[in-house]
Amino acid sequence: MILPIVAYGSEILRKVAQDIEPDYPGLQKLLEDMWETMYSSNGVGLAAPQINKDIRIFVMDSSQIFEHQEEDEKGEYPDEPGIKKTFINAHIKSFDGEDWSYNEGCLSIPKIREDVMRPEEVTVEYLDENFEPHTETFNGITARIIQHEYDHIEGKLFIDYLKPLKRKMLRGKLTDISKGKIKVDYKMVFPK
Repeated sequence: MILPIVAYGSEILRKVAQDIEPDYPGLQKLLEDMWETMYSSNGVGLAAPQINKDIRIFVMDSSQIFEHQEEDEKGEYPDEPGIKKTFINAHIKSFDGEDWSYNEGCLSIPKIREDVMRPEEVTVEYLDENFEPHTETFNGITARIIQHEYDHIEGKLFIDYLKPLKRKMLRGKLTDISKGKIKVDYKMVFPK
């Protein structure tokens, strides 16, 4: 089932999400719905707070970016051809490498894209969809998507990384999003 995406301005996007237990009600169905919602809205990642759940879950599929790359971009990132993964109860253990810039967007903040600096590598401790534990290091585009989605379960948004002047310039657009004055081709729910 395709779920509505929570828009910028909603309180849940600023909340630190909670770990869940293996007996979380309807977990498999929730994960299926998250994948379906992410793909139907042309996203490469989706965190539970974006579908109005304050739990530490996100899904991501960096292969989507590589599939739609221009020919001259091929071979530019070390994580090609990308990965598809579910992260439950994720906790970042460390960052490594140089910070690098990439133009990010967010389903909860439609039609706004900005360059954001993030570290090249991230090491994450997480559970997969079967509640099997993993500690893995990711790099490239995959690391960036993981950091972006991880921010969601920590109550942060990519616009928090922007300089104050840039955020001030976006204020009008952000206000319009929070008031529902935006047209997108996927279902959204706006703050009351």
